[in-house]
Amino acid sequence: MNEEGIEVPLDGINPATLRNMVAEFVTRDWSELTDDGHTLDEKIDQVLQQLKDNRAKVVFDLTSGTCNIVTCL
Repeated sequence: MNEEGIEVPLDGINPATLRNMVAEFVTRDWSELTDDGHTLDEKIDQVLQQLKDNRAKVVFDLTSGTCNIVTCL
């Protein structure tokens, strides 16, 4: 899914807020992975690492007024 919006720098997001955002993303968008043998914390850590490695980014969608996590192309 392409988001039309503004990339939010990770250093501009409170670490606890970022972790909560990633937890919500994981439970919402990765629901098909619930039985893959990874815990919620492991999935959150995987996404956080992808964000740190610039393989994913946080985007504020101007249309919906929400934040989402998207993969980098």
